[in-house]
Amino acid sequence: MSELSRGVRLGVDVGQVRVGVSRSDPHGVLATPLVTLARDLAAAPDAVPADIVALAALVAEHEAVEIVVGLPVNLAGKHGPAAVHVKAYADRLADVIAPVPVALTDERMSTVVASRRLAERGVRGKRQRAVVDQAAAVEILQSWLDAQRRRTR
Repeated sequence: MSELSRGVRLGVDVGQVRVGVSRSDPHGVLATPLVTLARDLAAAPDAVPADIVALAALVAEHEAVEIVVGLPVNLAGKHGPAAVHVKAYADRLADVIAPVPVALTDERMSTVVASRRLAERGVRGKRQRAVVDQAAAVEILQSWLDAQRRRTR
């Protein structure tokens, strides 16, 4: 397999209320927090939700070459209702940002790991809730980047 192509990638943690977004450097080495978007749950079924519009704007702004969306696989490795919901979200996003590809990656425990790391750094309570989605997006994207690098060795 060839080396990971150069370019910024965005990591996305889709929650019920918020969407955490992270970005990589152009070399695909390090993921960093970017922003947390509020989910637009009031959008009409035929309208593009505001959070997806905002994600599309981030794709353009950062000239992203790929989006990596965390798929919440349960501990048994199965796709439950949350995974079905995220897959539908990723499909909708892919339609809006085409031809930029959207990849799904196993995000098991990313929010738990992110919460633990934030707590270890003394970030708790309301401050943690404000950034845990971004931190989870960082975990998702960093794990994906690391896996891609291992594959190309």
